[in-house]
Amino acid sequence: MPRIVFRRLVYLIATMLAASLILFGLFELSPESVAVDALGQFSTQEQRMLWLEQNGYFEPAYVRYFAWLGKFVTGDLGMSRVFNAPVAKVLVDRLSATGILALFFFATLIPISLTLGVIAGIQRGTLVDRAITLFCVITTSIPPFASTVLLSTIFVFSLHLLPGTSGMIDGFSFRELIMPVTALVLYDLGYVARMTRASMIDVMARPYIRTAVLKGVPYPVVILRHALRNALIAPFTVIMLHVNWLIGGVIVVELFFAYKGFGSLILEATLSRDLFLLEACTMTAVVIAVATQSLADIAYTFLNPRIRFK
Repeated sequence: MPRIVFRRLVYLIATMLAASLILFGLFELSPESVAVDALGQFSTQEQRMLWLEQNGYFEPAYVRYFAWLGKFVTGDLGMSRVFNAPVAKVLVDRLSATGILALFFFATLIPISLTLGVIAGIQRGTLVDRAITLFCVITTSIPPFASTVLLSTIFVFSLHLLPGTSGMIDGFSFRELIMPVTALVLYDLGYVARMTRASMIDVMARPYIRTAVLKGVPYPVVILRHALRNALIAPFTVIMLHVNWLIGGVIVVELFFAYKGFGSLILEATLSRDLFLLEACTMTAVVIAVATQSLADIAYTFLNPRIRFK
């Protein structure tokens, strides 16, 4: 087990270093472009040269890379030109907002999708199984940008039950979270439920499950104590990977519902060419993606003893 954790940590560090090299090459190897993005297109050549000298852009590339990486590690991310505020502060505020959205997303997605998947798996071929499968296929087929419009049409404009925009960055409100969370859950619900169903069908066909049933073990005990743990291995991996999807896929939902989170921040930084903010967002997304994948691999060993004891 310690060897697995050590390998994952080495993989995490190596991946982030490789990603940082690529990002540095994309954003920082052209000092003239950096100066234009930082000072604006109407700045003079003298102003740009002075800014580049003051910020060490005349140093060799490898020196600038390690200085750039050190600033990111220590949280010195520069100033945002668009927000006129430290990038670190803007980033923390928006990550907190998306963190709240993600918390309610997973708190809703996990119990509903796993329950539907388990019910469909243990009742394979029945009317209940077909109904759940049909529901999952329909929800998975509707992309978030379409479900946001559909939900808004029904609950905002027709029934007038929910607000059409969200203002979580200014204050906490459960009602403003319902629409974005529902749009995200509807798209992911079917995929996780179908993975759980397939995994449950596979586990229920195993010899040890049939042996437990033939020995007279109560069926609920067979499901909860013997089948469920092994059946959750594949869905658990899928759910952890959805953290990475949430970062990118949430952009559409946040933009539609005016939710000031990390996804909309990436879009704003890209459209406004706010270089330091875009660098920070990109590196943060890489760290989250690699860290969650490493945590998923480590947690996977607890669910699968065959990997743990290799």
